[in-house]
Amino acid sequence: MPLYVISGGPGAGKTTLLAALCQAGFAGAEEVSRQLIRELVAQDSELVPWRNLAGFAELALARMVTQHQEATRRGGVTFCDRGLPDIIAYLEVAGLPVPPPYYAAVKAHAYQTPVFMLPPWLEIYVNDAERWQTFAEAQALYNALQHTYQRLGFTTVELPKTSVAVRVEFVRQLIETQ
Repeated sequence: MPLYVISGGPGAGKTTLLAALCQAGFAGAEEVSRQLIRELVAQDSELVPWRNLAGFAELALARMVTQHQEATRRGGVTFCDRGLPDIIAYLEVAGLPVPPPYYAAVKAHAYQTPVFMLPPWLEIYVNDAERWQTFAEAQALYNALQHTYQRLGFTTVELPKTSVAVRVEFVRQLIETQ
């Protein structure tokens, strides 16, 4: 039941990589935050992250824990578009406190190492309905994510800025040597 995290700042190609890994036969867990944002915008909720990041983080934490449990029960190699430590990094970047349950959730719901980090990549970066950050903010988030994962004991590996096919092969080779 190895669960691997694909992380990085917004717009770095995580969702595209996850889709390609799924096409290559791996299981994937979609990014909870994007799903939540679509739902909350449709409900005209105040819990969207640009209005209430702390409230949004609570919703994301609960849903990501459920997602982790489902992937663990399913078995096999699963790639997750973001992991629980991502929530911690986002809260810290915003200058918000990180309540103890977030750290407890990370301890209780393990991921494999390495964590695959996709670096900021201006040539592919675009804003959309769920991605409101500037490229500079995406870079800052990437740095915070790297730091957070490493501080929490994870080994991180930065993927090259190259084609999706090359990235898939890079990931496949790395997990096969584990």
